[in-house]
Amino acid sequence: MEQNKNQSQTQTSLPHSPFTQPIRCIVKLGGAAITCKSELETVNEEILQKVSEQLRQAMIAPSEKPPGMDWSKRPGGSEICCNPEEFVDHSAMECSPFIVVHGAGSFGHFQASKSGVHKGQLNKPLVKGGFVATRISVTTLNLEIVRALAREGIPSIGMSPFSCGWFTSERHVSSADLSSVAKAIDSGFTPVLHGDAVLDEIQVETQCILFYCSLFINNGNGIFKLVCFQGCTILSGDVIISHLAVYSKPKYVVFLTDVYGVYDRPPTEPDAILLKEIAVAEDGSWSVVKPKLQNSIELTVAAHDTTGGMKTKISEAAMIAKLGIDVYIVKAATSHSLRALNGDLRSSIPDDWLGTVVRSLR
Repeated sequence: MEQNKNQSQTQTSLPHSPFTQPIRCIVKLGGAAITCKSELETVNEEILQKVSEQLRQAMIAPSEKPPGMDWSKRPGGSEICCNPEEFVDHSAMECSPFIVVHGAGSFGHFQASKSGVHKGQLNKPLVKGGFVATRISVTTLNLEIVRALAREGIPSIGMSPFSCGWFTSERHVSSADLSSVAKAIDSGFTPVLHGDAVLDEIQVETQCILFYCSLFINNGNGIFKLVCFQGCTILSGDVIISHLAVYSKPKYVVFLTDVYGVYDRPPTEPDAILLKEIAVAEDGSWSVVKPKLQNSIELTVAAHDTTGGMKTKISEAAMIAKLGIDVYIVKAATSHSLRALNGDLRSSIPDDWLGTVVRSLR
């Protein structure tokens, strides 16, 4: 709850929204779904291709597949496929305004956890090296996802938070240049952001004047607040989506995962129960509406996961739902995920739909 409070305060202090047109949907591609988490830096090609196909079906009106936009040489290939004549019909290029954000999966987490990037202390050589290694890994995955979407005819543009001016303060988003995302959408592109290593600042209150420090803020009672970059942290895709939702006000948000939704315990355990609906109160607290549970919920985080796992996902989904935006958590590359991406669940949730909806009590 304290984390939600801090994030809300940070978000409301940021500038007005740069988005000039309504966003239909923000989609989170879960790292566990689009990569093979047990194999270092390995994309799950089958799932990624299916997810890209479903996104194309949800975003582009014509039933006919538009021309591909990945004109780069593929590994093992000998030619670059490009036919300019396919682009004569501009109607095939019109996409609904979506924003895509993806996790890292088997990319980035290893480098971050081994070097301690998520703990800060950028002055340490190991952390600085890990920061570089983490960004190389996650941007490599970002390129693969952008290319997969482009092959489906989606005009996707990779946008790294570090390069686009995202910063955190004590691991909460303190500033983010959303104008680049908004301008990309206004120009007809689909922004593809990702969890990233970013610079983090920490504020220290002191009554001592430290002559080697360059930035002090006097809070009026003789206590000076020193603002300095203490290092770095990992900005998760879930937090990015929550921040984007505040300003872009999408009609709905979809989290694509490797399981059917949120369970009352790890889904690998016997008798794990799928939570069909979670209601969020005005104070950000949440409760399970369907089904009625008698036991407590156990949310776990994998040892190598530096972003908070399912706990962070639920927390950020609740923050989005507080805005009056429905959030659907569903297994990627299934008929259930396609219905969520299409917006078919906004009026009512069919009994045969497998997934978790997080929505406001209001």
